[in-house]
Order: sequence, then structure tokens, then C-alpha cells
Amino acid sequence: MHYMEPNPNNGLESMEEGGLSMEMKLELVAIPVTNVDRARDFYKDKLGFNLDHDHTVNEKLRFVQMTPLGSACSICFGIGIADNMKPGSIKGLQMVVKDAQAAHDELKKRGVDISDIDTQAWGKFVHFNDPDGNTWTLQELPPRSQSKV
Repeated sequence: MHYMEPNPNNGLESMEEGGLSMEMKLELVAIPVTNVDRARDFYKDKLGFNLDHDHTVNEKLRFVQMTPLGSACSICFGIGIADNMKPGSIKGLQMVVKDAQAAHDELKKRGVDISDIDTQAWGKFVHFNDPDGNTWTLQELPPRSQSKV
């Protein structure tokens, strides 16, 4: 098993001999969509993502980048972005929230078709799709004293 532990000297340090010791951060995930404006409006108005960029370079290239509040990772979509991916093909994107019930209630109020809360030993989950069928999960983590390894 390989796991990483914070090291104040150099980011992350491998606990396994021969493992990587460099820090890597996921910062951008491409999402395939059919209608850029509809997707932008959904992520902004329904989910509350920040609109970081919306740039049209030419008729074959438009780049939209959006970031969930509090996240270090953004999503991007547009024209000429993820064209080799089928809209709706991204499954299992997951974000962590402090309170699954509050997130569920807020998204439902904003018009998102969201699942009921699914309570498991490892957290509470709610699921929804974007307008193209890309699937998302929100997870409320259990208190550390309740989590089991």
C-alpha cells in the first residue's frame, strides 16, 4: 500500500520506498457538453460555481472555466474543448460538502433534480446530473471518530 503524508519541508513525502515524492494537484477537469451556454448557466445559476473564464477565441474555440466555491479544482468546457468525449460520458465526479441535507435542500430549491440522501458508514451522499447527463455526487464526510479504515 502506498500513502502520502504531509511533510513541511517539501510538500508530500512518499511512505513507500521508490514511490513518488513530488506533489501533484488536480486543478482542471474537462466536461463534455452539447450546449455551452446552457452548461454555463446550469453550473453558475443552479450550482453556484464561479465563472472564471468565458473566452471565444474564434468560431472553433471557446473556453469556459468554472470553479465550485471553496474548491482548488475547476471544470472547463466549450467549443474545441473535450470534443473527443461524448456529452454525458463523465460519471462519478464528486465534491465534499459540510452538510448533505443543506446542500440537497439548496440545490432542490434552485431547481436541480437531485436524489434523496443516501446514508452510508463512510458518509452521506446526494447525486445529480448536469443537463447533458454528466453525473455528480456530493458527499458529507462522517466525523473522524466514526470513520473506519
